Amino acid sequence: VQLVESGGGSVQAGGSLRLSCVASGYAYSVNCMGWFRQAPGKQREGVASIDIVRGTTTYADSVRGRFTISRDNAKNTVYLQMNSLKAEDTGMYYCASRTEYCFILHKANFGNWGQGTQVTVS
Repeated sequence: VQLVESGGGSVQAGGSLRLSCVASGYAYSVNCMGWFRQAPGKQREGVASIDIVRGTTTYADSVRGRFTISRDNAKNTVYLQMNSLKAEDTGMYYCASRTEYCFILHKANFGNWGQGTQVTVS
């Protein structure tokens, strides 16, 4: 499965961005997709995940209420709508997938990754 992210950019604090992640290849084998982010000098952290079949979602405490993850199964695409952005949301955002159902939102539980898209909030 190949994952390609898009939608990153630079925005002022309080603004919004929507990230997209398109899965191709054996996309039918994906049951869970997640968004992670990594700031310079920090560990990659989970932001949100979504179960592709059931639609259930999980969010990191730091983004709950501001970010929304959703999916369009017909387009093999997952979105991350980011509102009320803060400077601390700055980082490289990665899309990830796993063939099993969603489990704990941790990088160790995802085996397939995209190349990332940069988000900068000033």
